[in-house]
Amino acid sequence: MNKPLADRIRPKTLDEVVGQFHLLGKDKPLRRIIESGQIPNMIFYGPSGTGKTTVARIIAENTNLKMYKLNGTSASITDIKEIIAETETFEGYNGILLYLDEIQYLNKKQQQSLLEYIENGKITLIASTTENPYFYVFNAIISRSTVFEFKQVSSEDVVPAVKRAFQIIADDMGVKLRLESGVVNYIASGCGGDVRKSLNTVELCVLSADKNDNCLEITLENAKLLTQRSNMRYDRNGDEHYDILSAFQKSIRGSDENAAIHYAARLMTAGDIISLCRRLLVVASEDIGLAYPMAVPIVKACVDSALQLGLPEARIPLAEAIILLCTAPKSNSAYNAINTAMADIQKGMAGPIPRHLQNMHFDGDDAEVKGQYYKYPHDYTNHYVEQQYLPDNLKDRIYYEFGDNKQEQTALLYRKKIKEQ
Repeated sequence: MNKPLADRIRPKTLDEVVGQFHLLGKDKPLRRIIESGQIPNMIFYGPSGTGKTTVARIIAENTNLKMYKLNGTSASITDIKEIIAETETFEGYNGILLYLDEIQYLNKKQQQSLLEYIENGKITLIASTTENPYFYVFNAIISRSTVFEFKQVSSEDVVPAVKRAFQIIADDMGVKLRLESGVVNYIASGCGGDVRKSLNTVELCVLSADKNDNCLEITLENAKLLTQRSNMRYDRNGDEHYDILSAFQKSIRGSDENAAIHYAARLMTAGDIISLCRRLLVVASEDIGLAYPMAVPIVKACVDSALQLGLPEARIPLAEAIILLCTAPKSNSAYNAINTAMADIQKGMAGPIPRHLQNMHFDGDDAEVKGQYYKYPHDYTNHYVEQQYLPDNLKDRIYYEFGDNKQEQTALLYRKKIKEQ
């Protein structure tokens, strides 16, 4: 069976690895560790196609450790035990290097089974994951490992790999390739920093090319068809999903409508308007809040319209809601108030409800003060009367601070006026 192109041209040295200069450049931490020959337990974290497996293989080839590879999506506890058993054999005498791809898919028991052996040095673990290891990897494994983050590769760094791939596949097939101007750069930028995806696209371009005068024509049009929708990373249940939502909300909070529309477009391109709608409803109350209370019903109307319309038309009311929130005045006063109040409750600061506020119309024999003495505000000027509403232990506690926007400052002036009268 033919090996995939990505495997055939996989780098053999650290200098051939695409990108990751922050880890593998001269005098950078991971490079120094690898060159020392003393390999610790490590976790490689980052998007797919950024070189995690490649670097693990280079490490294995430059040590005297026997390498085993498991994938968390298919590995069982039996597979792990078989590798552990190898530590007692002649081949495993010097130690074993276990490359565990997609470690986040192993359950806690499977991960725990490795602890004793990575602690005593019989197994050197190099694990990789596309998800945040601090959320998905067992804490005891994290504490015994060093985490290195592999970053998305820039399109400029992918260009040499794409050129090399075209050359290698042409040599393998014994044909000449004629590349239309812009093909290499389009593939490099169109695959979103995923080197593996870029190389697979190269192979598809060659396999689907027209033959003309014993030469394969690689057209820009064909390259565009084969890389369409490839430049966006998105996993509805993964880190990228929450990163986009986080960037979206922070852009609205920062009043940057252009950035907010960009991140919304990513979500809509992936067909995920549910997450977008939910986040808009949250933002309307959390970040705009009392500075413009009408944002809530307006956004709700836009969201309802979007869900009823579905894509592609849903993009229009959603864009309207996004721009409205970005350009509206901002206040998180209500958000802060409820958070502070809930923090007090969680600390046990919930004293007895004042007697005059209780739903009680008679006094027991043990009551020190007879009578409820509740003052009905509507019986007083401006429908306001001073009396204690919070429990005694919190009677002077302030949760809500009026924001500095026009809406809340107007409410503050009204409050001061009725208190003075």
